[in-house]
Formats: sequence, structure tokens, C-alpha cells
Amino acid sequence: MSRQLLETDQKALEINLNPKIYGTFAEIGAGQEVARYFFQVGAAAGTIAKTMSAYDKVYSDQIYGTEPSGRYVCESRIHKMVDHEYELMVERLRHDRPDTNFFVFADTVAAINYSRTIKGNGWLGLRFQLDPAAGTHNDLLLHVRMLDNDNQLQQQAIGILGVNMIYGAYHYQDDPETLIQSLLDGLKGRVAIDMIVLDGPEFPVDNRLLSLWLVKHGLTDITMFNPAGRSIHASEFLYRKSVMVVRGSFRPITLVNEDMMRAGYQQFRESEGIDPAKSFLLTELTLDNLQASSELNERDYLHRATLLNAAGQTVIISNYDRYGDLIEYLSNYRVAPVGIVLGVNELLQLITDKYNNNQDGRLLAAFGEIFTRNVKLYVYPAQQQGSADLMTAQNVPIPEGVKFLYKHLLDSGQIVDIQDVRADNLNVYSRDVLASIQAGDEGWEDKVPSKIARLIKEKNLFGFPAEKLSFEY
Repeated sequence: MSRQLLETDQKALEINLNPKIYGTFAEIGAGQEVARYFFQVGAAAGTIAKTMSAYDKVYSDQIYGTEPSGRYVCESRIHKMVDHEYELMVERLRHDRPDTNFFVFADTVAAINYSRTIKGNGWLGLRFQLDPAAGTHNDLLLHVRMLDNDNQLQQQAIGILGVNMIYGAYHYQDDPETLIQSLLDGLKGRVAIDMIVLDGPEFPVDNRLLSLWLVKHGLTDITMFNPAGRSIHASEFLYRKSVMVVRGSFRPITLVNEDMMRAGYQQFRESEGIDPAKSFLLTELTLDNLQASSELNERDYLHRATLLNAAGQTVIISNYDRYGDLIEYLSNYRVAPVGIVLGVNELLQLITDKYNNNQDGRLLAAFGEIFTRNVKLYVYPAQQQGSADLMTAQNVPIPEGVKFLYKHLLDSGQIVDIQDVRADNLNVYSRDVLASIQAGDEGWEDKVPSKIARLIKEKNLFGFPAEKLSFEY
């Protein structure tokens, strides 16, 4: 969809001049920045029913209720704010304005502080109507990380983002992907939107696609969704937890993938200092992997996501080629320790690349990006070519010039072999299984978990059978 790029003031004025759109602004923290845009362009009386800021925490609790976590910049707070204010809108104004599309915009934001201990982040929520006669509404929810290094600039960015949300909701309802892209209008490089939820009768879109579009269009380098396919944020469930990550193509999930997750996570949870009740397993699909063979195929992506969710997995979508970037992101939420599962061939490639690309005196720094005190690599073996023996972290052919450093990582326990593996499945490869599915060959079902085989057939995933592709999203 082609669209005209408008300035923030133009968007706000266009909303103000639309007599069918009317709503409330409730903003906590970082000022009344979104409402301010609508006030300053004029004609705000046609749009704004009320603005408010329950800035005092006690006063805020009296209106919206308390937060068990004690935090006010959190997802549950934004839901309470939107629910409360929308209920008041309908109760007080519906009789007098039966043909008006009501909306409630709410945000709870912590901008960067003087000592820079708070980097700046916030939750923004919009409940809006597109058809008042239907009596239904839609919800748009975002989490944003502010990237400006100045408090006033961050407040300004929140104002722009809020205007973009309201304008996009009412002008791009037929094209959710364009709606997402429009959120960055006037904000390139100033914010990262790393979570989005869009629900409602006018938006029957798979939210896993929304997560993909956030990364694809550069709104963030990472986002994630839970086994139900709903976008979630690390601050809400990973804070001060232990996390293991398994990166792969999962195209499809094979018996080897299943065993890597089972054995690796079991060993991680049994490690010293890990509380199993506070540990999580995350599976990661990288944008590079999703685009590896051709242009990004959204249907193929949804097939992979469907299988991972069916296997009970929480999924990360990232644009991180380097594990160091993922580790740095998780460190923002005090995640420790971090375990990373990878195959022994991938380990060899990782070590070799680090060595070859950093022979200018930066070798230790390059390894330090991954091998921090709280990170451990769990290595899954492979069958040695032409031999019955397994290649493991202990016998992998590391380049001579880095053997001294690699031995230190082994001795310190930062690289460990995964135990209790099912070696009889090591000859199973996703690419071969995929080729068999698409060719209509028999026997591929024996190389994937039974539940996965059943879903591939029931939902016609990955071209099974080629003449009956019918997966809908």
C-alpha cells in the first residue's frame, strides 16, 4: 500500500477535524506529550473528551487499582487504564454521541533519568472503534524502548508515537503491515517497538505476523511470542530469570531438534545455581535464517511458528546474526545465567569465524562478547563423517591459533557437551525431511515427533501435499 508521509502535526489536525473520532487521553509519566500534539494544532475540542495524568502513585492506585509487582510501567497497568477509561467513555457519552467512534489512548512511561540508570521505556495502549453501531472495539498495545539520550527528546518521541498510533488505527485498518510501518514516521532511529498486540473484530490478523513485521521493517531487532501466539515482552516474564536459547531453522522440527531442546534444557535446569522454577526455554528464528533460501516467505514462517507453538515453545524473532547481541539484550532484564544450545558444527563455525576475523589483537575481546561469566554453551554432538564416532566439544577440530583459548573455555565449564543424547537420530536433517515432504516421499514421518507429523498433514504445512496447500492466516 502506497501512502503519503505526513508530519505529526498534520496527522493530529486531520484527526481533530474528523467529527466521528472522539476520545480520552490518560498518560502517566513523561508528561502529557500525546495529548499536547492534539491541543497545539487546534480544533482539539472536536477530538478530546478528557485528558488526565494520575501521576501520584497513591492517587493512581485509587483510580486503577494496585499492581502486585509494585511496578507502574508494566503491561497490566496499561490494560487497567484502558479498561477503566473506556468504560467511563461509553457510560457517560454513548447516549449523547451514538454515531461517534470512541477511543481511549493511555501510556505509562519512564523516560531516561539524570543518572542514566533508567534508559527509557514505556507501554502505550489504544482502544478504538471503527463501527459504533456494532458496539465493538479494537485494541492496539505496544512496548517501546526510547533510544534518545535526553529526557525531553524521549518525551517528544512518545508524543509522536502516540499520534502515529491513533492516526494509523483510523487510516490503515485495511492494511496492518502499513499500520506497523507508519508507527516509525518521524521516529527513525529514536525508538524501538519490541512488542505489539492488535486485537479486534476489524483486525483478524495473526499476531505472529505482526511480530515478524516489527523485525522485518526495522522497528526492533528482537521480539517474541508465547505458545498461544501472543506477543510478549521480556520485562514481563524473564526479569532475573535463567534462560536457555535454542536457535534453529525448525523447518520442520525433527527428532534431533526435539532431543536438543529436551536434553539441553534438562542439563541446564540441573546445573548448579539454577532454580528450575525460574528457568525458561526460548527458541529463536533469525531473520537471516527466514530469508536464507529466498525472499522472506511469510507462509513458511507461519508454518514454522505453528509447529513451535504446538510443541509448547516460546519463540524469539530476531535480527541478531551474533549471539553477543542476543546476550546483551537479555542482560537488560538481568537474565542470568544464559545457556545457548548449538550443534557441534555450528560451534566449530562460530569459533573459526571469531578466530579468522579477529587476528588483529582483538581476539579476546571478540570471544568476550559471548563468553561472559554468566553464559554457557551447551554443545550437541554430530556423527563424524566416515566414522561411527561422535564429534563433540572435546574433539572438534579447532584452529591451532585459538586452541589455548578454547581449552580455557572447556576447563572453566563455559563450553560443555550435552549428555543423554539420542545418538541414533543424528543422521536426521531438517533439509532432507523438508525435501521428502515436498516430494511426496514416504518415511519422513519417522524423522519428526509424532505430533509434528500429524500437524503437518492436518494443516498442509511445508507443501504437504503439494496439490492441497490450504493453510490460512
